[in-house]
Amino acid sequence: MPFARLATATTPTCHIGLGLAAVGRPGYINLGRDTDLGENRSVETLRTRTHELLDAAYAQGVRYFDAARSYGRSEEFLAGWLNTRSDIGDVVVGSKWGYTYTADWRTDAEAHEIKDHSLATYERQRAESAELLGDRLDLYQIHSVTPDSPALTDKELHARLAEAAAQGLTVGFSTSGPAQADAIRTALAVTVDGEPLFRTVQATYNVLETSAGPALAEAHDAGLTVIVKEGMANGRLADPHAPDAVRAIAEEAGLGSDAVALALVLRQPWAGVVLSGAATAVQLSSNLHAAVVDLDDEQQARLDALTEEPVAYWERRGQLPWH
Repeated sequence: MPFARLATATTPTCHIGLGLAAVGRPGYINLGRDTDLGENRSVETLRTRTHELLDAAYAQGVRYFDAARSYGRSEEFLAGWLNTRSDIGDVVVGSKWGYTYTADWRTDAEAHEIKDHSLATYERQRAESAELLGDRLDLYQIHSVTPDSPALTDKELHARLAEAAAQGLTVGFSTSGPAQADAIRTALAVTVDGEPLFRTVQATYNVLETSAGPALAEAHDAGLTVIVKEGMANGRLADPHAPDAVRAIAEEAGLGSDAVALALVLRQPWAGVVLSGAATAVQLSSNLHAAVVDLDDEQQARLDALTEEPVAYWERRGQLPWH
C-alpha cells in the first residue's frame, strides 16, 4: 500500500497509527510503565503483547504501524506479526534509522540508544531493516533530526536516500527538541536533482507542546504527509497525570483524558496520521475514541491555555526516567 494513500483514507481510525516505542523494548520514558507492563518484560512477553496490540489495532481500523531500529525488537515483532497475517495487504509500515539500541534488553542501562546520522549508519540500519521487513517497509525516516543534524547537509546521504525513493521507498524524517520548527523548515529545502527529498515528517505536537504547528502546516502545504508523535506527552496527558483542564473536558465527554488529548491533535487540518503509543489493548481502545471527540471552541481555549514554552517542555521530557 503506497504510503501516500494513508493521508486520503476516510475511515476515522485510519488517521490514528500505532507506534511501537513502548512495547518493542523493556525500558522507555513513558509514565506508568510499571502498571502497564508489570515486572515480566521478557522478549517473548513483549512479543506476545505487541502481536495482541497489532491484532486489536487492525481490527479497529488502524492501518499505519510505526517502528524504529532503536525501539528494541519492534521491527522483529512487527515482521513476525506480518508473517502470520499474510491475509493483510492494506497496512502501511514505517520505521526509522539513526539511533542504535544499546540497552541490551535492560531497563537500567546507562545508555539506551546512541544517535548517529552518518551515511555508514544509514547503510547498516537500512540492511538490518530490510532483512526483517523486506518489501513490507513502506516508509523509512531519519530519526529525530535537529537543525544541526549532519543528515540535513550530507549530499552523499541525500543521493542514497533518493536512490531508495526511486526504488519505491517513501523517505521521511522525524524531529525532536525545542527547535523542531527550524529542523522542519531546513528539511523542506533539501532537494536532489531539483526535487524535494522528503515526503513525510513526523514531529512531536500535543496540548503542552505546539511550537511545531506552523512549520507542520507549511510541510503539509508543500505536499508532505504529517505524522504526529507523542500526542500524549509521554503519559503526561493521560489519567491520572493529566492536567485538571484535560480531565474536566474528558469528564464532560464521558471519555478518557487520552482521547481528549489526541482529539486536539486530530483537529489540526495538517495532521495526516496521529500515533497512539499504547502499551495495552485497553489504552489503545481508549486512544481510538479520539476520533469521535468533538471539541468546541471553549474547550479548545481551555486546552490552549496549557501550552508550555518549548525549552521548558523539552527539559522536562529529558528528565523523565527510563523504566
